[in-house]
Amino acid sequence: MSKYIFKRILLMIPTLVGAAVIVFFLLRAIPGDVCVLKMAGTGMYADPEAIRICQQELGIDKPLILGIDTQFVDFVWGFATFNLGESMWTGKSISGEIGLRFQLSLQVAIMATLTATVFAIPLGTISAIKQDTWIDYIVRTFSISGIAMPSFWLGIMIILGLLIITNKITGEPWMPPIEYTPFWVDPWANMSQLVWPAVATGFRYSAVATRMTRSALLEVLREDYVRTARAKGLLEKLIINRHALKNSLLPVTTVIGLEFAFLMGGLVVTEQVFNLNGLGKLFVESVLASDYTMTQSLVMLVAVVFILTNFVIDILYAWLDPRIRYS
Repeated sequence: MSKYIFKRILLMIPTLVGAAVIVFFLLRAIPGDVCVLKMAGTGMYADPEAIRICQQELGIDKPLILGIDTQFVDFVWGFATFNLGESMWTGKSISGEIGLRFQLSLQVAIMATLTATVFAIPLGTISAIKQDTWIDYIVRTFSISGIAMPSFWLGIMIILGLLIITNKITGEPWMPPIEYTPFWVDPWANMSQLVWPAVATGFRYSAVATRMTRSALLEVLREDYVRTARAKGLLEKLIINRHALKNSLLPVTTVIGLEFAFLMGGLVVTEQVFNLNGLGKLFVESVLASDYTMTQSLVMLVAVVFILTNFVIDILYAWLDPRIRYS
């Protein structure tokens, strides 16, 4: 197992290098200059000399790749030493700008993943066992509605429902908190802000995982070794839990892991609905401002999250199916 893990870690290095090269050069290919936007973004005249000085201060007047003192070398070295630098637009530390938003997005992603897992695996299992019964039809209706219903629309409905209910009960409408509060500072304020975004995103998340669980388990239940176990007289509960369910969790693990990584990239519209200052909103702001340093740091952060998530998925594969780590 340790050898398998070591190989997977080694594969991360060329993936990160490739992502860094692609991100760096694609961002430089996009039209726009942060200095021009800062000084002449309102349509007023900007002195070319002032723009040149701004470019020199930000280091974007350096050549891209030719030589040691280049933008690409600065980018790679800063990323390797965890020194992401300063934002071109605000002048603040990128690590500080990302830090608080990363906490928010990570907590929402974890809560949505837990919500989806708690509902998806039991519902998908029951739906497969009770195939073509009224229970199966209810679960399938739940999953189809979750896939068809946008999470931001569900978020709007949740807010409207809470406004109406709290207004009738207390006489004052409920409004989501504006400022993010870490869980260890004030658990109640933290949960009151993030529980509803997690429910809105987790509903669609669980619908996808439920359908995957159902289809994977149905396929496994038709395998020969399941028929053999039934022919030997094993209890149906034992067959499902020990043989069928564990083998059917491989594709479900993939779906759950990839959805988690996707949520870490930021849900721009959902964040706007619930007034969350997460990674998605920071992504949009940095792209509109042509803030290269912030944008490439965010993209690399998401790339690292996807790579680590895939690594964890591979480890879970090897744990669920021992044949994988020996192949």
